[in-house]
Amino acid sequence: MRSNKAEMLPIKYVFSLLLIVMALFALAACGAKQTPPPSAPPSEGREIPTPPPEYANKKNPLTGNAGAIETGKGIYNSNCASCHGETGLGDGPAAKSLNPPPRPLAQEAYLTDAYMFWRISEGGGMPPFQSAMPAWKSFLSEEKIWQVIAYLRSLMG
Repeated sequence: MRSNKAEMLPIKYVFSLLLIVMALFALAACGAKQTPPPSAPPSEGREIPTPPPEYANKKNPLTGNAGAIETGKGIYNSNCASCHGETGLGDGPAAKSLNPPPRPLAQEAYLTDAYMFWRISEGGGMPPFQSAMPAWKSFLSEEKIWQVIAYLRSLMG
């Protein structure tokens, strides 16, 4: 006949192991770094890299230009909407297959002209971005990039 003590021993070990596992999950959850949503401005914890010197002082010469905005819309729809979506919310038909997902540009009014020009020109194939976004500087002139940025600004409100 088995003693009660012998039967309780495995239950004690299972219970102890369960407590240890739960404690580890709790500690991991408390110590995990919170990542703000992709559209979070820098003030909410998302770091925005500084454009390199060759882009740092760029300003859009076409800001508010209705013709540039309309032309930029056409360029955007042809080249960007498949990933970033028709309204710039990062919800284009190709977005679901991309990791990281495209940025919701229409919600990122805090981005500077210099930053946007840099990112469109150089694309995402570099740290810290590592995205599928192509470098557009070989396909779009500076003027066309500024037209796209003028259109994006119109989406931002």
